[in-house]
Amino acid sequence: GFLQSYAVEVDVKDASNATCLYAKWMMRFLITYETNSSDYKNATLNLSSNVTHNGSVCGNDTQAALLAVQFGEGHSWSVNFTRTNETYQGDVVTFTYNTNDTAVFPDAKRKGPVTIVVKDTMLPVQLNNVFVCHSTEFLEAENVTQMFWNVTVQAFVQNGTIGRNESRCPADTPTSAPTVPPTIANVTTAATTTLSPAPTTPPKPVENPDTGNYSLKSGNKTCLLATVGLQLNVSQDKPLLININPKTTSADGTCGNTTATLKLNDGNSTLIGF
Repeated sequence: GFLQSYAVEVDVKDASNATCLYAKWMMRFLITYETNSSDYKNATLNLSSNVTHNGSVCGNDTQAALLAVQFGEGHSWSVNFTRTNETYQGDVVTFTYNTNDTAVFPDAKRKGPVTIVVKDTMLPVQLNNVFVCHSTEFLEAENVTQMFWNVTVQAFVQNGTIGRNESRCPADTPTSAPTVPPTIANVTTAATTTLSPAPTTPPKPVENPDTGNYSLKSGNKTCLLATVGLQLNVSQDKPLLININPKTTSADGTCGNTTATLKLNDGNSTLIGF
């Protein structure tokens, strides 16, 4: 389904025709809207092949950079970037969808543009570095889920040259597997000389995972609760079983009107997302 959306590439130039803001990415929107019969429908909004970037701004030491695109029948999306002396980062994402687009929003009760503003979750990036994230990232606000993947972006480009060094998003960074009890598949027995008889029982396999209670709150109320034991079965030359330890795993995510995202994390790395 993701391949139905077009990739967007925007190269913003300054007054001297040098690149000052560059981005290439894919995105998709899941939107819940009310119909004339007072029920709710889900719409999927993909980018069209015709995308403009009117209103994009280079930015400088005192002014934020703005990456703005327009597509389809009156839809638009933008993100502004702020900078410090050494870093830049996304600040606010603004998305406007137009329910007059009957191909996407048939029988919509509310007509006209609807604007959603949400704070960007992009981490600070070193100036002169290009931010890259192949993994899918989500922004959820009100009745809209914004999905982004295959992202390459650099704001405040210096001397018109895209940086050679990459800053990768945490989801793209491989993490080392947690230490697990030995299994028949991954245990290695060293050669020894001893008068004691060798053990006749094989190494103990991984036990069933401990059950964890993971929850999310919306204000003071719990909006999502999962009670579950989780085990990863990694298929490789030597299969590996990994139990998710609820004592070291925390829950993060968001609850929307019609969707919820639960992310289970160990330290700074996302292990599983639902």
